[in-house]
Amino acid sequence: MARCHRNDVGSLILDRPTGAPAASGGHFRLWSAFSAASFRRKIFDAVSCGGSSRYRHHNDDHAAAPITESEGSVAESSKEKVVEKAKRKSKGTNGKSEKLLDLLNLAEWSESEADAATTKRKVEVLEKLKRVVGDLQVERKLEAACEVRLLAKEDLEARGTLAMLGAIPPLVGMLDFEDDDTQIAALYALLNLGIGNDMNKGAIVKAGAVHKMLKLIESPNSLNPSVSEAIVANFLGLSALDSNKPIIGSSGAIPFLIESLKDLENTSSPQAKQDALRALYNLSIFPSNVSFILETDLIPFMLSALGDMEVSERILSILGNVVSTPEGRKAIGAVRDAFPILVDVLNWNDSPACQEKASYILMVLAHKTYGDRQAMIEAGIVSALLELTLLGSTLAQKRASRILACLRVDKGKQVSERFCGNLGGATVSAPICGSSSSSANPNMGSSECLEEEDMMSEEKKAVKQLVQQSLQNNMRKIVKRANLPQDLVPIHFKSLTASSTSKSLPF
Repeated sequence: MARCHRNDVGSLILDRPTGAPAASGGHFRLWSAFSAASFRRKIFDAVSCGGSSRYRHHNDDHAAAPITESEGSVAESSKEKVVEKAKRKSKGTNGKSEKLLDLLNLAEWSESEADAATTKRKVEVLEKLKRVVGDLQVERKLEAACEVRLLAKEDLEARGTLAMLGAIPPLVGMLDFEDDDTQIAALYALLNLGIGNDMNKGAIVKAGAVHKMLKLIESPNSLNPSVSEAIVANFLGLSALDSNKPIIGSSGAIPFLIESLKDLENTSSPQAKQDALRALYNLSIFPSNVSFILETDLIPFMLSALGDMEVSERILSILGNVVSTPEGRKAIGAVRDAFPILVDVLNWNDSPACQEKASYILMVLAHKTYGDRQAMIEAGIVSALLELTLLGSTLAQKRASRILACLRVDKGKQVSERFCGNLGGATVSAPICGSSSSSANPNMGSSECLEEEDMMSEEKKAVKQLVQQSLQNNMRKIVKRANLPQDLVPIHFKSLTASSTSKSLPF
């Protein structure tokens, strides 16, 4: 009778088949349904199963015992080889399993230790922030404001936490102090709290910071330049939020920013001037603030300042916002030499951004007002526009073509009026033959209709000829100045004369 272990496969393979005769010697024989390879695979699977490090020695002892008694020497030797191989593999696998388990345990321990260290550090930071906010409400206000300024300078998370802990109201209240150092510390602490945090920007304005800053500006005492620069920087940061734009614009901050930009007393730093210009740009985005800008002399000052490349692009951006309103267009057109200055910007080939912004301003003005178009022509805009269509950026070329389309329509009207005047008041539009007017006058034959049609065709020919001559002459001058091949003229001339006359703007 075979001796079998519970986990072995002897009961599956070596059972006596029903009705089969016994082999000589009283031993069992292999079941014919399994091949030798299948037999070895079954033994290996049974021995190697369950090789955890916890039961390694237990499994080794059982694996060393014989699985069953068999008469075939080949089967016996194969079984012993498989068992021995399984023992070696089980030992190696269990060794690796123990090492892997140790590594996993070490990783879990390290992760738990790291989490504990991170939690501890966060608790310490939170306690520190609580202490700082508490100091803002007691006697150590100046030191606490300086600490808030440093903590909020580069840490976005600290900005939000300080605001939630209530740091903004006491900092705004410190603006009422007469000490310049306290005011400066509070202003820069508020400035850093608002960087990249729209909720803090809104909370600072709601706490009354704009009113208190204007109170400092309007103080009868001379304002410290450092305090003034800190106020300008705060207006720049707060005006970046759309909901703050109408509040700051209507508060009276715009005249102060313009004075800081002009710096007639030479007390502002270059950084303060740039901040003032950028704050004015933010405020000009909101249409209702344009009326507050027009109450000052900002438009003439900015037009006269064009040419300084450090500020020209920003100035043109502000003018682009102002020209979007009817009163803004009127104010720009009323400035003396406004159009010669803007036309000159179209020739700044080394500043494509300024060319694009200036062409936008002129395009809006040309689209809206006939008088402005005449002023542009007198300023020599046609040659500048033709040059821009050749050498400008894609956007500048498109805008220049739109302006030329508007001017071409006006030129056609002028030629039509002159031509009709030479004809002694002849009508511009020829009546349609067969209309009610011609049928009412039977004496008017087809010959008279043809004569009037010839008159109209002559008028159109005259207009087209004048426009073509003007464009060709200007194009040749531009090509000569740009040192381009002369055969370039007909190609670009065709593209210009074949362009659309639509006045729609590329908004």
